[in-house]
Parts: sequence; C-alpha cells; structure tokens
Amino acid sequence: MFRPLPVYLGWRFSRARRRNRFISFISVASILGIAIGVSALILGLSAMNGFQRELENRILSVLPHGQLYAADGPVANWQPMQRQLESAPGVEAVAPFVPLEGLLSKGAMLKAVQLQGVDPARELRISALGPYLDGGNLDALEPGERGIILGQAIADKLKLQLGDKVSLLLPSPGEQGFGSPRRHAFTLVGVLRLGGQLDSVLGYTHIQDAQELRELGDSISGFHLKVNEVLRADRISFDAAMPLPASFYVTSWMNSQGNIYRDIQLVRTLMIVVLLLVMAVASFNIVSTLVMAVNEKKGDIAILKTMGAGPWQIRGAFVVQGMLNGVTGVLVGGLLGALLASRLSELVAGYEKLTGHRMLNPDVYFIDFIPTEFHWADLWLVTGSALVLIFIATLYPAWRAGRLLPRQLLGEA
Repeated sequence: MFRPLPVYLGWRFSRARRRNRFISFISVASILGIAIGVSALILGLSAMNGFQRELENRILSVLPHGQLYAADGPVANWQPMQRQLESAPGVEAVAPFVPLEGLLSKGAMLKAVQLQGVDPARELRISALGPYLDGGNLDALEPGERGIILGQAIADKLKLQLGDKVSLLLPSPGEQGFGSPRRHAFTLVGVLRLGGQLDSVLGYTHIQDAQELRELGDSISGFHLKVNEVLRADRISFDAAMPLPASFYVTSWMNSQGNIYRDIQLVRTLMIVVLLLVMAVASFNIVSTLVMAVNEKKGDIAILKTMGAGPWQIRGAFVVQGMLNGVTGVLVGGLLGALLASRLSELVAGYEKLTGHRMLNPDVYFIDFIPTEFHWADLWLVTGSALVLIFIATLYPAWRAGRLLPRQLLGEA
C-alpha cells in the first residue's frame, strides 16, 4: 500500500505554485507577523536585561545596600557597633557616615546638595565608585583638605571643573533651617559620571571634614551596609541593627531605588504577555492560510486518499506545511532580533544623534541611554513559545483535511 510521507507532502504543498494569490498574501503576512513579533520580543527582553544590569552595576554598586541612621542623635562610641555589624549574618562590609545637607554656591548659581561625609578606605568596601569617577577615587578626599566629589549634573549646573573652588552654605550647628548660614570653601577633587539621575544628587566629602563642620567630634550619624543578597537588604539590615545598643532607623536601596527594580519586572512581564498575544494573532493567520490551502488542494487530497494515504498522513502533511511557514518567520525574527539586540544601544544612540531627541532624560531616569544585554535563554524561550503557538494553529485545519472523504472531494472538485 502506498504510504506518502507527511514531511515530503508538506514540503511539496508549501513549494507548489498557488492559483489563489490571496492565499500567498496571507501566508507572507503570517510569516512577517511572526518574524516581527519574535524580533520585537527579543529586543524588549534584551532591553529589560540591560536595565537590570545597569541597576545592579551602577546603582547597586555605588549606593549602599542598607543604611542605619541614628535615631537619638550622633553616636559617639561607634567602633564596637561597627565590629558587631560586620559580624552580623549577610553583612559583607560596614562604613560610618555623616551627612551634610546644604547649598552649593558658585557666583550667583546655587544648587541644593546632600553630601555624604565618608571614610574613603571603608566606603570603598561599600561603593565601587572608581570606574565612574574623574579625578581618581575616593582616596582623593584627604582629611582637613576640604575636598569634595560631586555628580556630573551638579558640576555642570555650577560650571565647575576639577580643582575649582565652591562654597557650601550650612546652618550653624544647633540651628534649624538657614536663618544664619555659614559659608565653607571646598575644592572639587572628583566628578561622578553615572549617567543618570544620581549625578544630580550625589556628593562626597571626607568624614572628618563633615564631623568638623557639624562639630560632632568623633561621633557619626550612622552606618552604610553592603549585604550579600541585595533583594533581602531590608531584612538583613534590620536584623543586623536589632542587637545594637543604640537605636537606628533602617532603610535600604529598596526605599530609594526599589521602584526601578519593580518597574523593570512589571514591564518585562507585560511585554512578554502583549508580544506573545501579537505572535498568537500572527500565528493564527496560519489557520486561514491552511483552510484555504485545504480547499485548493481538494483534488490532490482525493487522489492521495484513493492511493491509500491515511487521515493522519494528510493531517501531518498540512501540519508540516503550516510549520514550514511558521519556522521561516521564527528563524527570520530570531536572527533579526538577536542582531538588533546586540547593537541596540548603538542604534538608539545613532537615532538620538540624528534627530536630536533624547530617549531617556537623565533628570527623570537613573540612566541616560538605552542599555541592552542579549541572553541566549531569551532567544530559546521566545522561539520555542512561537513554535508551540504555530503548531497549535495548524491542528484545526489539518484535522479537517484528514476527515474529508474522497467522494466528497471529487464531487466538489
């Protein structure tokens, strides 16, 4: 008995010249729709991977994971507390700090700033500032020298260059507000270039200079913490602070930057759902293509059945035909998406340069460029999901083709 091979038949059906040009149009439209959906989803996931990488490498490598603020005023005997914190579970490094909130002044220009008085040697165990600093590292801050490190946006607003003098206006110790501010001269010894919103708020000076200006002696205002699990920074910081003899307010990067992480995860989920629906619509165009192909191939189906072809062989042939169209779209979309994803940052930068329009405003977002990070796992996930949708789309028309009887087909042919 003659048993046609479904793969061979499906390939021949897909290669055969179609009498109905509308079928060809629908077939091409479904392939293009699948290709666009696959490439768009790969691009979107790569962009979300890039945002998460920049959050981890820029924000979380610079900002402390947790912060302890003294609730009852400056802490004098803080060294034993630091050693106690360093031995707490999950805590990798601890550094003391003293904040300075005031106004920077250069000529007629003013800029509010929140400086962190830090010990450079200890703070470098918390923050990896080196790659983002012009003018060396935190080591450029020397006690008694009144050196200051500012974000790029602050330096640009005040038109400061390395080595320039800038005045810091602070309230007199013990006074509220700026009723009688005091002016203190600082020298710009470093510029922080994170390329985002933090450049307009971050600033550092030496902890001894901050203690002197606030007349704290050797007292500090709190501790910066680095933990081994950033997503559990709240819990680890709280547990570490509980046994301390002094009371502290506990915050973490989740309080200041956690909305960014949550937004990334939300956008990633919504993007997957929406673009999978787009691919589903494109995939189910294959249903229309195969239904019309079955009507066009009725004579061929009748001949095959009279020669001994079984219903499952006919069904398999049309499944293969639909899958060939779908696989073409998936391959084109996967290759295009992978190629564009690896060059997304450069392409967006070129578009911004050409149009003069900036995609991300650094005053709003934590970075000022579109990042990208292509993962092979995303490619396999997207293409695998698309192939499953395409396979499901071929089942109904293929099932109908297998149920047709030769006498019905020849009577209608």
